Amino acid sequence: MKVHLPSIGIGVGIAVAIIIVISMTSGQGLQNPLGASTVPQGNSIGKAPSQNDASFQTSTMSLLIGNTSPVLGSNDAPITMIEFGDYQCFYCHQFYNTTEPDIVKNYIDTGKVRMVFKDFVIIGQDSVNAAHAAHCAQEQGKFWQYHDTLYNNWNGENTGWASSGNLLSFAKGVGLNATQFGQCMTQSRYISTVQGSLSDAKNLGLTGTPDFFIIAPDKTVTKIVGAQPFDVFDGLFKSKLKS
Repeated sequence: MKVHLPSIGIGVGIAVAIIIVISMTSGQGLQNPLGASTVPQGNSIGKAPSQNDASFQTSTMSLLIGNTSPVLGSNDAPITMIEFGDYQCFYCHQFYNTTEPDIVKNYIDTGKVRMVFKDFVIIGQDSVNAAHAAHCAQEQGKFWQYHDTLYNNWNGENTGWASSGNLLSFAKGVGLNATQFGQCMTQSRYISTVQGSLSDAKNLGLTGTPDFFIIAPDKTVTKIVGAQPFDVFDGLFKSKLKS
């Protein structure tokens, strides 16, 4: 069965700022998972919860920590950064090249932040196939290597660079067993993960990529819209580590 998921439309234009802080229940935490092209979204995710709206807090947290990639960084890092992205997205590619390296160097490699990636496949069928391929790579322990390879080979939106043939070539390039990878793709083993992540993004009210949610040590969550510069993340991380 071929991987398939209907695409949805996307608005274009870089987004704006840090949005909202939501108080979450202290008992929630990121579980070890199996693992902008954007429209500005206002100042809330649905209806902003009150401090004691436990059911809203719990359900919102479940949308963030389910259907994710493996963790990049230390499982004990005090801050969790969740990216909703599409491998074909121009601004996701921009973030990967201009902001993410500094986050990795200063916060992930130093054990202060851990990162997970969630698929928000809104550009086209190649977005779905690329996302699924990254999860197939995780079967062989190389999600993040494959993730990086996808962005390093980015060549626009719906231009064919993420074709089935290229996805297999990328798998060979990162040292995956091609037969196992091909079987995973043919059998659509992780399409439910990709679909689940897309559904999570829609339920959070997201309309573009990339979007980020930063879970602080006190379990408050800050949303950042768009491919913001490193200074935006740096300032937020510093303030949360001090609090």
